Amino acid sequence: MTYGLGDTIITKKKHVCGSDAWEVIRYGVDIRIRCKGCGREVMMFKADLDRRVVRVIPAEKEKLST
Repeated sequence: MTYGLGDTIITKKKHVCGSDAWEVIRYGVDIRIRCKGCGREVMMFKADLDRRVVRVIPAEKEKLST
């Protein structure tokens, strides 16, 4: 999957706070994401994240919809 800074990622499993939306805040071999519900930050390898993602909403699309 392709991610970019500011993109929103929807995951298969919800976070403890109940949100399934995450914002990409760092991109490289490992990716840092921030929960849109509670603000907790998590870093993981791209391959691990690829298995957990349902959908990616590009940052440009999200700005248009708000």
